Amino acid sequence: MRYRIEFIFFQLFRFLILLLPLKSAQRFGAFIGTIAYYIAVERRKIALENLQYAFPEKSKQDCTKIAKGSFRNFAISLVELLWFPNLTDDILRKLIKTNYLDMLHKNHSKGKGLILLSGHFGNWELIALGIAYLSKLPFNIIVQTQNNKLVDAVINRHRCLFGNKVVPMGMSVREIIRTLHEKGIVAIAPDQSGDRERGIYVEFFGRETATHQGPAVFALRTGAPLIMGFIIRNADCTYEVILEEINYTDIPSYNEENVYKLTRRHLELLEKYIRQYPDHWLWMHRRWKHTKQREK
Repeated sequence: MRYRIEFIFFQLFRFLILLLPLKSAQRFGAFIGTIAYYIAVERRKIALENLQYAFPEKSKQDCTKIAKGSFRNFAISLVELLWFPNLTDDILRKLIKTNYLDMLHKNHSKGKGLILLSGHFGNWELIALGIAYLSKLPFNIIVQTQNNKLVDAVINRHRCLFGNKVVPMGMSVREIIRTLHEKGIVAIAPDQSGDRERGIYVEFFGRETATHQGPAVFALRTGAPLIMGFIIRNADCTYEVILEEINYTDIPSYNEENVYKLTRRHLELLEKYIRQYPDHWLWMHRRWKHTKQREK
């Protein structure tokens, strides 16, 4: 019963968003994010603690400003996700600009599949939908299943509007590797906290923290090119997408040490962009839940 009630409210909110012009929906999202910063006390506390650890040189006022921006970013991204059914070719091409589609096609043409990484940065849902559409290369998006299966089904329909497929996070490594061998594209945002026992501990903002090793495992076992994407929100809520290839020709063999090296490599790139655009990242997640210091 609880999930059905949640679903009814979710659908009412979604229909409201779909009635709005895109710019109005984005402004509404920013307003919701501002309100959420003050209401979601526990999440605000997590965000501020994370920021103070990550940026010890910043003042409390600076951290507060970034945290507010992070809440707004998340809310705008959620509203945009709900607005996806209104997207048209013309709207998408005005909304997203990128100069990296040739690089994407060049790497895909190598015939080893493609691994696309992102973080919970900017609108990570929009980069998966938009770049797949603009490149005409559908993605297999690895996603975390929502507890409310009714809501989960609607969100996944939005993600798949232009040909993408969603893959539950629990899908076996063997199946993902099979997709890459069949020249498929796997997209994943592996920046949230890894499992305490199955993850590997890699430095991220100065702390060795449990991190998902899947992307490095997939790359080293298949030879698939590894590309990381960042979607930068402009002041007018249009976007620029930057893609960077992560070269790992110097660590071609699959073993535990090389999985660590390659994981460290893509985490360093993510940290670089978060430092440039700190309000674009999801600071309210307990990213440093499992660190070596805590485990000791």
